[in-house]
Amino acid sequence: MKSRILAMTVASMGVIALAACNSPAETPAPADATATETPMAPAAPAGGSMVGGVAMSPTDTIVTNAAKAPNLTTLVSAVQAAGLAETLGGTGPFTVFAPDNAAFEKVPVATRTALMAPAGKADLTEILTYHVVPGRLTAADLTTQAQANGGKVELTTVEGDTLTANVNADGSVTLTDQKGGTSRVTQADVMQSNGVVHVIDTVVMPD
Repeated sequence: MKSRILAMTVASMGVIALAACNSPAETPAPADATATETPMAPAAPAGGSMVGGVAMSPTDTIVTNAAKAPNLTTLVSAVQAAGLAETLGGTGPFTVFAPDNAAFEKVPVATRTALMAPAGKADLTEILTYHVVPGRLTAADLTTQAQANGGKVELTTVEGDTLTANVNADGSVTLTDQKGGTSRVTQADVMQSNGVVHVIDTVVMPD
């Protein structure tokens, strides 16, 4: 009897010891999982993208989404100054090549100031509508059209002039404007409820 009790006691102590050994290894797991699941920035909604670290919703309009992006503030101000917010917030669909803040900084300060003034509204409108193409053209659409035309496709903008999209060997897209200037698409296919936005690194200019 004594040996049986002793055996049971030893077995019980072994179970307790095993539980004590396993406990520290299991305890950090929930904390680690929580840390991993907590994002540094809000996750993009299904089908959406992140622009400037902020989630864009594919159910919002071009204007609504652009207003959320910290790297598109100059563009939003220009659209408002030109009185195009209502148009770009409409049904569309539109394809917008959206210059980011760094792109606008490449434009001389004096020129930017003049364009943003009331007297420069017509010129500003002309430049901004040159960045807009009717219809919804994704990067895949541009690639398909370019492949059928020797690697490039001429797009007729809302402004009326053409903008040439060149699809490079690595799949990236470069725009060439009427003055021979070039701009690179840095982020493609930001889907909107009324079109699609492609962020670019340089302001393109009509003739």
